[in-house]
Amino acid sequence: MAKPYLQHLKSSKNLETTYEAIRAGFVALALEKNRRATPFVAQARALKTAASKAKSPAGLLRIPEIQPALLTAAGVSDKAINHLQGSDKREAVDGLIKNFLEPASANFVEELVFRFLLTRGDTLGGSMRNIGGFMAQKKLTRAIIAYLRLVGSQCQWLHSETNSWAELPQEDADIELSLRGLSWDKGKGPRTLLYNVTVPFFRNNVDLSLFNCAAKDLSREVIKTPSAYIALGELKGGIDPAGADEHWKTARTSLDRIYEAFAKQKLRPHTFFIGAAIEAKMAKEIWKMLKRGNLENAANLTNEDQITSLTSWLCSL
Repeated sequence: MAKPYLQHLKSSKNLETTYEAIRAGFVALALEKNRRATPFVAQARALKTAASKAKSPAGLLRIPEIQPALLTAAGVSDKAINHLQGSDKREAVDGLIKNFLEPASANFVEELVFRFLLTRGDTLGGSMRNIGGFMAQKKLTRAIIAYLRLVGSQCQWLHSETNSWAELPQEDADIELSLRGLSWDKGKGPRTLLYNVTVPFFRNNVDLSLFNCAAKDLSREVIKTPSAYIALGELKGGIDPAGADEHWKTARTSLDRIYEAFAKQKLRPHTFFIGAAIEAKMAKEIWKMLKRGNLENAANLTNEDQITSLTSWLCSL
């Protein structure tokens, strides 16, 4: 039987990320950052309108609807708010008024809005640190759904917030924004794919785990059962070439642990790697692992043909 990676790879060179793909990736990141920033900008505009009712910085304290925003402008994050008592919150807001808003004189509303956006910018920066993985998961999910739709498989999806399974609707635009798993049956039996599973018997988080059961039968006991795993894979969506080597080291360590843990159980599930930023040296190392059989399949996330090929292989296991 032909090795699955040979369907879309002829050499390590095919795995390398092109300059055009890196450029497109950075543009996509910028667009996503702007999308995520839109609610903060809208909040800042609403804050400016509401705060303009105050005649002085002290008058802001008499506008109930902006009190949470005053805390944000004082530099208190959403997480920190839950750990502060009422007196602490008042102290933070008083410090904001005394040290920054009063010195701004007539421009105190603008100063308030600027400081609100500074804190919200930090919040956005924190979420952007994981944006590569989020966008990679989104892209792969869309590819999997497209393939399953093409072959006529009925699917269920797992909502990341409610943690409940439901039939995948025909109108599924943007469903990948809140999807944590997919389940289908393509003839070989039910299959369930989950993102970010901590595998109990070697206590490691794995980006992608494919189980030989239906969604309704997936339980903690199944996740603890080595023989329930059909395939495990690592997905690294960072597009910055400067971080590519570090991402690969993390993925390679995880793949090695997967191999060792299942070998102890005399099992060998399918393994695969998908990466967005793959440099020449890294590509050669992945290619060697593929040829040795330490890794069964691999693809560059920025190459549509490779992702389509790997997706069809994964859904056919």
